[in-house]
Amino acid sequence: MRKTLLPGLMLVLAAVLVMLLSAAMDLELESAALLGAALGGVLALVPDRTPLVRLGGFALGFVVAWVGYLVRAGLLPDSAGGRAVAVGAVVLVCVLIAVATQDRIPLWTLLLGTAAMAGAFEFSYAAAPPEVASTSLTAATTVLFNVALGFLAAAAFGPVSAGRSSSSHRRPTPDRDDTAPLDDLMMEKNR
Repeated sequence: MRKTLLPGLMLVLAAVLVMLLSAAMDLELESAALLGAALGGVLALVPDRTPLVRLGGFALGFVVAWVGYLVRAGLLPDSAGGRAVAVGAVVLVCVLIAVATQDRIPLWTLLLGTAAMAGAFEFSYAAAPPEVASTSLTAATTVLFNVALGFLAAAAFGPVSAGRSSSSHRRPTPDRDDTAPLDDLMMEKNR
């Protein structure tokens, strides 16, 4: 229960404080408070790989999505086909990064980063594609600030992992076929 309650309460506190302070100081962080807190919490709480790897994968996915928006605005038509190509390319690049690193950078962290950028920016992009340079910077800084707060809040009492998840440390159970030559050898030795 402690594994859920304390990090969860810290996330609640962080999200509420962002909303109150942003409104009081006119920081305009409200649009991504929940998105950032939730994504930062996921990055902190999933005990897969080290926190640095999780954050690095998230950042890489975030940048891939950002570049995807820049390419979409500059090179692709504003049509269903253009949007499909952009989305497909972003996901494909994430998959290729995970494959190229032999899953040292897990796909889920990359996709979480793309989700952060898309969730924070798609509405602004659709409203004014030619202003992608300025509006994307605003969206990126807003959501990244909130993700950082969510990560720190949840990590304060959340699980810490120094390597792969515990499920990946299990030894695989050999199939019967894998042990058949050993069984034959042992039977000959016992004769």
